Amino acid sequence: MPEPLLSVRDLVVEFPTRRGVLRAIDKVSFDIAEGEVLGMVGESGAGKSITGAAIIGLIEPPGRIAGGEIRLKGERIDSLSPETMRRVRGRRIGMVFQDPLTSLNPLYTVAQQLIETIRTHLDVSDKEARARAVALLDRVGIPAAARRIDDYPHHFSGGMRQRVVIALALCAEPELVIADEPTTALDVSVQAQIIDVLKEICAERGASVMLITHDMGVIAETADRVAVLYAGRLAEIGPVRDVIQAAEHPYTQGLMGSIPTLAQEHDRLVQIPGSMPRLNAIPPGCAFNPRCEQAFERCFRDRPEPLPRGGGRQVACWLYDRAGVAHG
Repeated sequence: MPEPLLSVRDLVVEFPTRRGVLRAIDKVSFDIAEGEVLGMVGESGAGKSITGAAIIGLIEPPGRIAGGEIRLKGERIDSLSPETMRRVRGRRIGMVFQDPLTSLNPLYTVAQQLIETIRTHLDVSDKEARARAVALLDRVGIPAAARRIDDYPHHFSGGMRQRVVIALALCAEPELVIADEPTTALDVSVQAQIIDVLKEICAERGASVMLITHDMGVIAETADRVAVLYAGRLAEIGPVRDVIQAAEHPYTQGLMGSIPTLAQEHDRLVQIPGSMPRLNAIPPGCAFNPRCEQAFERCFRDRPEPLPRGGGRQVACWLYDRAGVAHG
């Protein structure tokens, strides 16, 4: 097997508070292959964005990576100094945030921001950097890119600003792009365009993508594999077609059942009872057990680790352990 581009092993992220330490990410492991699109899905608060922030070294203090390791092409990056990580961020890992205004400085033109980023990471002249920036804006679908590049961020619509952010994330030709809810604030038609642009350009450049979203429709259209997070833990991971068509974890089954389809004959969508537990109130055993209709005694006692299910799938559920097969 070729070495994965990104390897995350037993990642733990904690936030110390006055009332104790909150564990936001609890021993999460996954890989992303070169050129692969991995979708990461789950409810708000599941830990998707924090996982992305940990990978690019942007956990806000006093939050910290408290365990595990993150490797990019075999090189460990979670223990790098802030200055060294700053060079990795942008050059080797690009980031597309949910709100483009958090990525773009309103006081500088788009040209200034793109050219500075390109020249920071690549050994090119101002003229060549500008030519690269114009070409990239044109590629992400900015009309009249050669003229619009000298505009300020507020001169662009929300959808156009997000295209600029994609150009900013890709301008140093990174190996991995982490896209954190890149289309949440956009119209549905614009969402599809943005996702298509991101996927096409990354495919052209051979870049891998980690797409963080709560929208299973986006995952289905875009990702090669999907990882489902719940309460900071990995519930299920596998090829996107397999997971969508035959989800195995009860939580993933609930997510799939809550998506309306044209062929649906039922009057009501499936609803997962209850809500995800707070970080200071995660139950023993499986974190999903209070909401799971298939839970049995072991689920309330022991935490399940991801179990191999064949075909590259893993499911963290005692229903699929040999000792619990009678309960499946």
